[in-house]
Amino acid sequence: MMEALRGNQRSYLLSAGSVTVMLLAWVFVTSTGLANELFLPGPQAIWDAFIKAATRGYQGSTLLEHVGVSLWRIMVAFAIACVIGIPMGILMGASKDAASILNPFIEFYRPLPPLGLYTLLVMWLGIGEESKLALLFLAALPGIIITTVQAVHSIDPVYVRAAKALGANRATILREIYLPAAGPMILAGMRISLGFTYTVLVAAEIVAATAGIGWMIWDAAKFLLSDVVIMGLIVLGLTGIALDLSMRYLGKLLMPWTR
Repeated sequence: MMEALRGNQRSYLLSAGSVTVMLLAWVFVTSTGLANELFLPGPQAIWDAFIKAATRGYQGSTLLEHVGVSLWRIMVAFAIACVIGIPMGILMGASKDAASILNPFIEFYRPLPPLGLYTLLVMWLGIGEESKLALLFLAALPGIIITTVQAVHSIDPVYVRAAKALGANRATILREIYLPAAGPMILAGMRISLGFTYTVLVAAEIVAATAGIGWMIWDAAKFLLSDVVIMGLIVLGLTGIALDLSMRYLGKLLMPWTR
């Protein structure tokens, strides 16, 4: 127990030390003039941009409103991807026929670049919220499906045979065997997929958007407002960490056997 506590303390100290060194290096290169402040402002300028965006807003919306719009888009698209992707992955993992039918389509569009997909989605769905949600949904879906398929394949078939021998039907096997056993790996795939979806957020918000953290970064870059760009990236990273921690906590609540 004491060794585990010392190990955790060492990890926290190393993490805090690496962040501190990075901040000190940032202060050094900006205060000594090694970096042009037009492209790399100092921490104080970033903090001032944060306070200004949080209180006075940026282009008509406060920072909280920008973050709220982006989180709404992310969570709606990601939730739809989970509702569709997890059952589809379980079906493909449990049925070779289903995998043979669906896998070619998934493998075809999975490596397509988001901006390439977005042009087609805008043609089909317009420049409103529908095309943005569709792009984020398509970004999240493949990772969830592929991880779920692998999770189902990793289940020990002895469990399935034992359940069948005890008279369990397909619904019971799905609920009592597949989901609990594959749950931890599915959760890991959801976390990876959510992170990738977050990286597509800027691409989803560059067309006909008026709010959103990704749009704010894109708009500020057009005017060389590097303090707003870096501040937005920091906020984007911190909200991404918060979402990942929330996913971990949710996984512990839904799957207490994984603690």
